[in-house]
Amino acid sequence: MTDTIESADLAMTDERDHADETLGPLLDPGDERAAPDLYPRLWNMSAGFMCKAVVRPQDPARPEYISVPMRPGIWDDANLALSVAISKWNMLWEAAQFRRRFFDDEELPSPLYKIADQGDVNVVFVPRTQSRYHEYAPLFHLLPRSALERHRLPLLHRGQWPFICEYADIDRYLPAGFQQRLARAWAGTVWRHLMPQPHSGISKFTANDPIRLLAHNLDFWVPPVTQVIEEYLRDFPVVDNGVTGGPVPLVDGSTLPGATAANPRMGGDIWCGEEEAAEAVRHTVDAADADGRLRGILDAVRSHRCEDDFSPQWSGAREDFERRLYHKRSKVQVRFVELTDTIPVHGPETEVIDQILFGDFLALLDTRDRTIVVLLRSGVTRLTEVAQVMGYRTHSAVSKRLNHILRQASRFGLTVQE
Repeated sequence: MTDTIESADLAMTDERDHADETLGPLLDPGDERAAPDLYPRLWNMSAGFMCKAVVRPQDPARPEYISVPMRPGIWDDANLALSVAISKWNMLWEAAQFRRRFFDDEELPSPLYKIADQGDVNVVFVPRTQSRYHEYAPLFHLLPRSALERHRLPLLHRGQWPFICEYADIDRYLPAGFQQRLARAWAGTVWRHLMPQPHSGISKFTANDPIRLLAHNLDFWVPPVTQVIEEYLRDFPVVDNGVTGGPVPLVDGSTLPGATAANPRMGGDIWCGEEEAAEAVRHTVDAADADGRLRGILDAVRSHRCEDDFSPQWSGAREDFERRLYHKRSKVQVRFVELTDTIPVHGPETEVIDQILFGDFLALLDTRDRTIVVLLRSGVTRLTEVAQVMGYRTHSAVSKRLNHILRQASRFGLTVQE
């Protein structure tokens, strides 16, 4: 299986030769490869460069990313052996959790052997960097050039999945706060799929809004975008190596359960250009919602929003929120009456002194009678003025109500001076 590794090395060297040596991994803004029909771009290299056949599990496990300490650009024996082993391991992405079976123990450097020794696990090895670029590369290479420029992120050459080889220290070419910039750029790109309401851009919500926090969480989006990449690659044609599908024989004469031998798939562009990348973003959102949990989260947040979720800017979502809020409140009529004097509330044990008993008396009156008493105590002493305030055409209605109040006061034991 290893007699064609030299061919893989040649293919990677050819790819490196196309890079601009003066810019390293950066792409010149005037380069035709930065045009919208070619950028962003993500590509894959076929395992057919080094293997005649691959093992395909009937139920592939979901891949996880594991970072490995490497020394980019240093090609001593140890680093070269590690780089070749990682390249071969990652290119066998189709084998998923069975890829360790392509290696003898002595072929795997210590960092890889420790993982392989745990059994059939599906992992993708990437270099350990401060920026975590390699873990987030699939998301980075979905961003259009305008998003990169808006968040002051660099134009990088086309990305590769899975990781194969590193020729430069990528952290040297990335700005400070790369991860935070990438999170903002990705959130702005994916937001339209999470909040499709018109005029409800991400700036219309506060930084603590739950959906906004979810959009910025790069670790949440890495598994679904990886799933989309593998689904795309499984539609690629296979290399005609003459392999007939069938059981995978093991050294002890048995067969590997749940696996089939097959021709490796061809490599090529996974997506190329803004249009294909935008479609991949949509598929990533769909993959994140494969079990309905993402939509459940979004619906729950929308149904239980509070005013603090919105920024001061107007948005369609805020308009919908306020419409629902005030529509519910409109079913309850509330009347506010401003009193110039505050009347205290007293209990049965209150000592009857001066006007305290008067406060208890108000509780016996209905709304209109109580209004008359309040107006009289506020300095409106003429009955015609009281009638105007209360909306009566004449003062006769006020006089009748006042007589009724006097009779109640007399029964209550109050002496009223006219």
